[in-house]
Amino acid sequence: MVIINGEKVNADGITVEQYIKSSDYNTAFIAVELNEDIVSKANYASTVLKDGDVLEVVNFVGGG
Repeated sequence: MVIINGEKVNADGITVEQYIKSSDYNTAFIAVELNEDIVSKANYASTVLKDGDVLEVVNFVGGG
């Protein structure tokens, strides 16, 4: 199990890119942290999630 944004998800074995696409995030407005390290957009496709990982996806919103 992978903990994604505080919830346990059966996502081990998929890439960060696959998870983001399946969750309909707009990659222009997110930041991704895996085990307390920022994952660059260039590495989404090569970063494979594994059991015990903690993934945080932060979606930026504008305001005024």
